[in-house]
Amino acid sequence: MLAIENKKHCAAIVLAAGQGKRMGTSVQKQYIELEGKPLIYYSLKTFQESGLIDSVVLVVGEGQVAYAQNEIVLKYGFSKVCAVVEGGKERYDSVWQGLKTVSQEPEVSYIYIHDGARPFVDDEILNRGYETVEQFRACVAGMPSKDTVKVVDEQGFAINTPDRKYVWVIQTPQIFEKSLIMEAYARLMKEEHEDVTDDAMAVERMMKVPVKMFEGSYQNVKITTPEDLAIAKVFLREK
Repeated sequence: MLAIENKKHCAAIVLAAGQGKRMGTSVQKQYIELEGKPLIYYSLKTFQESGLIDSVVLVVGEGQVAYAQNEIVLKYGFSKVCAVVEGGKERYDSVWQGLKTVSQEPEVSYIYIHDGARPFVDDEILNRGYETVEQFRACVAGMPSKDTVKVVDEQGFAINTPDRKYVWVIQTPQIFEKSLIMEAYARLMKEEHEDVTDDAMAVERMMKVPVKMFEGSYQNVKITTPEDLAIAKVFLREK
């Protein structure tokens, strides 16, 4: 655990409300077993054991609150999970439900928002994020792209090739000063912004505040397809 002098109170919102349709299973991806544990277990364990994170709000799908409370939170002793709440149709709806819950904790200074389908978030990522949000108010984990990226038009023809050194692959956690992310989402929810796919976009668009990138990890992958799950098993065995 990282010892930080005068550490500010940090809450985490862990998102586990996705349908996981690309996984091709009847079980929602956050509950698929990875080496004998549900996928969501691994990120919650990291937050539970982190010296930075003081409380966790778990956001789950419709009708899953009791199951998650009993079969995840209580079963594995995740005492930092102070609430399990239902999410919404879109990611930003689920984040908003989590934020409204965190808003009831006046002591919170920073909020980590993390996809529960990223099981390999670790202490080093959380620590780098804390140092960055302290300085810049808004930051996002990510890694420089290993591949050349093409921008295409509606017909699929390449129209631009950005310089790879300026292209990052975005991950979570995305970390924000509480008042900043609360106001960004309060404004977002009053308007139609269906193209907002992550929290950084909400802050950039609604608050006009720049978001600083910090280094995540190439292993901090999001489990979306069966191929991802196979890779995750390899990473887990290496640990």
